[in-house]
Amino acid sequence: MRVEADIFTDGTDQVACRVLFRHESEAAWREARMTPIGSTRFRAEVVLEEIGVDFYCVEAWIDRFRTWQRDLARRHGAGHELAVELAVGAALLRRVAEAAPAGEAEALERRAAFLASDAELSARFTAGLDDALADLVDRWAPRHALAVYDRGQRVVVDRARARFGAWYELFPRSTAPKPSDHGTFESTIAWLPHIAELGFDVLYLPPIHPIGRTNRKGRNNSSTCEPGDPGSLWAVGSEEGGHKAVHPALGTLADFRRLVDAAQASGIEIALDLALQCSPDHPYVREHPRWFRHLPDGSVRFAENPPKKYEDVYPFDMETEDWHALWLEMESIVRFWVEQGVRIFRADNPHTKPFSFWEWLIGRVKADHPEVLFLSEAFTAPPAKYHLAKLGFSQSYTYFAWRNTKQELTEYLQEIVLSAVKEHFRPNLWPNTPDILSVYLQSGGPGAFAVRLVLAATLSASYGIYGPAYELCLDKPLEPGSEEYLDSEKYEVKHWDLPDESSLRGLIAQMNRVRRENAALQRNDTLRFHEVDNDQLIAYSKASSDGANVLLVVVNLDPRGAQAGRLRLPLRELGLAPEAPFLAHDLLDGSSKALRGEWHEVRLDPNVGPALIWRLEASPPV
Repeated sequence: MRVEADIFTDGTDQVACRVLFRHESEAAWREARMTPIGSTRFRAEVVLEEIGVDFYCVEAWIDRFRTWQRDLARRHGAGHELAVELAVGAALLRRVAEAAPAGEAEALERRAAFLASDAELSARFTAGLDDALADLVDRWAPRHALAVYDRGQRVVVDRARARFGAWYELFPRSTAPKPSDHGTFESTIAWLPHIAELGFDVLYLPPIHPIGRTNRKGRNNSSTCEPGDPGSLWAVGSEEGGHKAVHPALGTLADFRRLVDAAQASGIEIALDLALQCSPDHPYVREHPRWFRHLPDGSVRFAENPPKKYEDVYPFDMETEDWHALWLEMESIVRFWVEQGVRIFRADNPHTKPFSFWEWLIGRVKADHPEVLFLSEAFTAPPAKYHLAKLGFSQSYTYFAWRNTKQELTEYLQEIVLSAVKEHFRPNLWPNTPDILSVYLQSGGPGAFAVRLVLAATLSASYGIYGPAYELCLDKPLEPGSEEYLDSEKYEVKHWDLPDESSLRGLIAQMNRVRRENAALQRNDTLRFHEVDNDQLIAYSKASSDGANVLLVVVNLDPRGAQAGRLRLPLRELGLAPEAPFLAHDLLDGSSKALRGEWHEVRLDPNVGPALIWRLEASPPV
């Protein structure tokens, strides 16, 4: 954690400052001295070694001894008499000795006596400027005019999965090997080798709970439900149970725990949808009517976002007079699934719940389980998205799906990964979801899916895909102008023929392998965009924290036609000597070549590949 502060005082005295920090489990503070990086700006970097919450503050004070050292050097340079100033320094050391323990007090007294002695002036002058002496004084000198900046600052330290990971969304009910069957947790386990082979870290499951029957939606979100229609998974709850139950057709809780264990054995984590809403048949509706908003005719108001209507869903009334019991019950839902082995939750539409609720819920859960992560699915105003991140969400969906041009992508990524929000907002880029089939994907053919995959996987350390639909490049909308899928899996059980030769599985596996093998793609803060004289080509680089791993990515944004341009590489910024040759290792085709200079011709044909990814390194001396 890097802490910076502008620290100043009246007059010309030197100031000193430090960061005090401690983990929430610790009583004692640790400290790190801050060093100057400008006229008033100071910085310290501290290592926070445990997940959880750390507290920190900044202390600053006037450093009388270093002020004396500075002035002593200036007087010497000006040819002033130094004897009196050395006596002043000796007096300062004696005052510090009064506060020091015996051994160090004696050392300070000896130094003071030497400064005030009749020894050669040049020797006393040199001794007075000793840095080791100043460090000794630092430990025991009184903090004069001490100022403390403490507004309850805290920093949440998450585990590495909050920073880096590839997500795959899958509906368990669509995992059966036979087209006519309903999938189960057991059949989902059979999918794990495929997901692991693709290189994904997180398997995200939409709601797995019983589905209501009242106002159940039919295929393609029809208000008419035909016999056999399974309904929307987000209409949570029926007479078979609510948020702490699983849909009987999927199996049992024991089956779900076996899925969690099997995924873990494959190096995959299970993420679960947290849809805090109910179908009209949810037990809560009968048992806790005060948790819902009622209309004048006595009916419960269903969810809507005009012109959209969700007659199969009742939202909770978060402002009910019985809000405390409601919030506690919602907390118990999260804790129940934590007990089943879930450590990642994707919160559905969190911006429709009070901000104070999320701060309360996430804080309470992470106090006992700091390893739990929350992904925010809040498609709302950016300030609200960023505020949810500040309140505790580990990651957030973004508007990446709708940023298509070079200018749009450049400006948006600079906003979400390079501006001040990077201190609390972690983006998770999704080119598609069950709710989002962008116009770019609808109109660009398989090449568009390849382009957006490479962009998502390289622009952000965390990304995800709505898996089978993306692998197979499904691009048919419900109707012109709609971003809903035709025959959406949200309303029917699907059967996926993944061995299809036209699938993107090869490119997906290749991209995830490149991500795992290159630390540069596992962080966001080193993202830099580079000049290329074709608006259909976007170029950017990333580097590991130590600078040892530097990757250059160039993507053709035209999914149907070849594009060429001149690319400028700022070699010095990339850690390369401008006058020397360097090596470019192509991580997609395995080739390597020696290059020289800043300007390079690039040409990308979507029929061959949508991008180049070069690992750059200095050419070894001949």
